[in-house]
Amino acid sequence: MGRKKKGRGGRKGPARTQHQAGLIGTVHITERSGYVECAEGEFKLTSRGLREAMNGDRVHASLCRGPHGERRAIIESVIEHAATSVIGTFVQNGPLGVVHPLDARIRQDFFILPTDNSPKHHKVKPGDIVSARIETYPSRYESGVATIERRIGDAGAPDLGIQCIMARYDLSDGYNPRALEEARALDLDVEAALADPLRRDIRDRFLITIDPVDARDFDDAISVARTPDGGWNLGVHIADVSHYVTWESSIDLEARTRSTSVYLADRVLPMLPERLSNNLCSLVPLQDRLAFTVDMVLSPAGRVRSYTMFPSVIHSRVRMDYAAADALLQDPLALGDEPSFQRARACLAQAEEAGVDLAAFLRDANDLAHARQKIRHERGAIDFETVEVHAILDNEGYPVELVNRIRTDATSLIEEAMLLANECVAERLADEGAPAAFRVHEPPSPDNLVAAARVLADLGAISPQQASEIELGDPHAIEQGVEAAHGTPFEELTNALLLRAMQRAVYKPHNQGHFALGAPAYCHFTSPIRRYPDLLIHRALKLSLAREHLGKKAARERTDALVGTGRQALDQIAPQLCRHASDRERLADAAAHATQKVKVAQYYGERIGQRFCGTVSWIDRMGVFVRLDDTGAEGLVRMSSLGVNGDWWELDEDALTLASSSTGDVIELGRRMVIEVSSVNVIRGHLDFKLVHAVTPSSTLALRQPARP
Repeated sequence: MGRKKKGRGGRKGPARTQHQAGLIGTVHITERSGYVECAEGEFKLTSRGLREAMNGDRVHASLCRGPHGERRAIIESVIEHAATSVIGTFVQNGPLGVVHPLDARIRQDFFILPTDNSPKHHKVKPGDIVSARIETYPSRYESGVATIERRIGDAGAPDLGIQCIMARYDLSDGYNPRALEEARALDLDVEAALADPLRRDIRDRFLITIDPVDARDFDDAISVARTPDGGWNLGVHIADVSHYVTWESSIDLEARTRSTSVYLADRVLPMLPERLSNNLCSLVPLQDRLAFTVDMVLSPAGRVRSYTMFPSVIHSRVRMDYAAADALLQDPLALGDEPSFQRARACLAQAEEAGVDLAAFLRDANDLAHARQKIRHERGAIDFETVEVHAILDNEGYPVELVNRIRTDATSLIEEAMLLANECVAERLADEGAPAAFRVHEPPSPDNLVAAARVLADLGAISPQQASEIELGDPHAIEQGVEAAHGTPFEELTNALLLRAMQRAVYKPHNQGHFALGAPAYCHFTSPIRRYPDLLIHRALKLSLAREHLGKKAARERTDALVGTGRQALDQIAPQLCRHASDRERLADAAAHATQKVKVAQYYGERIGQRFCGTVSWIDRMGVFVRLDDTGAEGLVRMSSLGVNGDWWELDEDALTLASSSTGDVIELGRRMVIEVSSVNVIRGHLDFKLVHAVTPSSTLALRQPARP
């Protein structure tokens, strides 16, 4: 391997290595890095490997060796461009118009030619935000050219940031009129539903829902009771969307296109019409609803002894939120006057009317969740802890508070119940070998694990022995590494690097297991209101039950409404549906994250000049990223804002450190800082910080003790 050259400012030249055989894949770009995803795995781009490619492009790439021997990608050419338009700020530069992309992942500007009258046609002024169709893509030899398709708004519009993100991801608030008309014609008819010999009436069973306090739709309920031997009877009851949405109906085709609900910071773009998602299919309390039930019998250790599945009619008794449930789990006799305690008392009264001790019910569910967590831990499941900043908005959509969504006993007991139901359903469908929409998570690539483990070992976040075991792909070692970093300055970094080393879970028509969950079979069954793959699972399961209990003839009669027939049947188009669902999930996640960043920037826009404490969470060529203690928001201290005038910094990309040329000071991950909010870019969701004070290196090094065993 050739030696690397380091230049002023810490930039390194590419490693002079012989390129390996090429590959074809999709390029994914973040503001910090990029990688190519292909059949052979995921490969991080070299520092200059992007070239003219843009996010989502289908590319031809070659591989070279990185500093630790890991394979890195270099884009050789673009096979197919993913983006057909760009969102940006319009400016006039002499005879040329210029669109500066708002997406920081797009590094090139696009010109509007003097002969193009689209700015005049759309009444665009300099500074306006526009959507422009790409006419010519930028290359190494020429600039890109675009033409304006529409004016989105001026920089002062209150929801401009959200509108830009919706335009960037081609999202809209509207819904297909034919699907809406079809939804209006639907109705709840319990007696007609009970005429189905597969459906059971379990309205006498005590069930509850537990969701976020601001949830609008409730797609899952649970029932739980202890068995005489100390085990549990657990029931998971999911809204029966497939009863209303038949194969290739207008609603089905629209839901198939959307594939997922999109949860933006200030609005929800639902997969299904509101009449379904917030009415007929929402398991609201004290109302009869059609559901799909999975009943499971578990041993005192939490292991599944048996399970049954059937369409049902349910009647939820109590609607709880997580905060109220946590209050009852902590001490039902010590409820104060806080709003969550008041809601908890109201739920206690509702349950008492049904003759049930709600606090005991929750304790039983919580005990079961802890038993399941132990089992999943033993089999090698990996529980990553991530920081998710969520903006609380007022009635006008303005952020009034930033909170971190954290895991609690209440969220865990619901999560464990849903995981278990998903596994049982996946096991049944996998045993039959029928195509559906399995949730597949493949093992991580060795290169990614090696790179992450060595960085963490060099930093002292994990021991060399732990690093060696992680490099071998042992899921127990990965989980132990996450646990070892818990409560240390490297907790966030360890989770981030190891999570980044994982493959992304996707949908596939046949089961291939789930690495991170340690599950031999897994699918999504529990949210058909908001995920199309769950609806496919419901249909496949209903067909399976019909074949088992009603015979082949009756199953054939139901096939067309459930999974279709002929060339457009599920077994024919399942691969296409799974790929589309995976792509839409990634898009929805990115859009949701981007809108939260917009609201975070809007929140700190009112706090320019204020000072906060934080921790260095990442370092790259742009500067130092700092995560704030009080909200978890992350911002950038740029290179120009570090040190004294004339100082420059040497970046060590392997150790993730910056060294000052004049003072010798070293900034490293986990270092504590006091920063000042210097500027925000609401449209892009960016925070810029200015360094006020950094804890001395010796103090930081005192935190860098070897990770606990």
